[in-house]
Amino acid sequence: MVLVHGAWADGSSWAHVIKPLQSRGLSVVAAPLPLTSLSDDVAALERALERTDGPVVLVAHAYAGAVIGASVNRRLRSLVFIAALTPDEGETVGEVFYREKPHPDAPRLAPDTQGFVWLPAEAFGAAFCQHASAEQAALFAATQRPIALACIQEKAPRPAWKTTPSWYLVAEEDRMISPATQQFLARRMGAQIRSERTDHTPLVTAPDLIVEMILDAVTSSAA
Repeated sequence: MVLVHGAWADGSSWAHVIKPLQSRGLSVVAAPLPLTSLSDDVAALERALERTDGPVVLVAHAYAGAVIGASVNRRLRSLVFIAALTPDEGETVGEVFYREKPHPDAPRLAPDTQGFVWLPAEAFGAAFCQHASAEQAALFAATQRPIALACIQEKAPRPAWKTTPSWYLVAEEDRMISPATQQFLARRMGAQIRSERTDHTPLVTAPDLIVEMILDAVTSSAA
């Protein structure tokens, strides 16, 4: 299992998913992304994959859907998308992100002078992880990593989901990425869809759902 974090997070965001996967004897790696451009992030994922052996299941949250979708690794067997953005060839992450009107509680995003976008601290509890505890939201805010505009402006290559079995969790109460957008993307991909009343970060607020989906993908790959 190679787990890939989204914007404003890092590999530790998968902590509640990693432990139950490891307890089942699965090998798990949380791939670190620089969040500097889509190409940079795809290259970082490939470096993480070089540290693994055997068949691979890639799991992505949010922005990272574009990253795992761009993988051309020959050991790839399945893709699992968690409230993810999955641009088709020639599309940008920004285009699919802004496909629907934003939620009223979604933060207004703007780059800093260096071209990086930070999430306002109050947005974590209001939109990023409104089902999480106040302590967890504060931890996300304190450890957030910004995303460069280049990540959402670069056109995506031909996606791996066109030829690789895929699973998609639609977060029905997501305030960051419209659930309508998620449904559209999941259906366009032909993914096996699971729709649940979770917020944008079910990997923290509903990790058991994520584990179940990953195990489904593993079982399917093994078969």
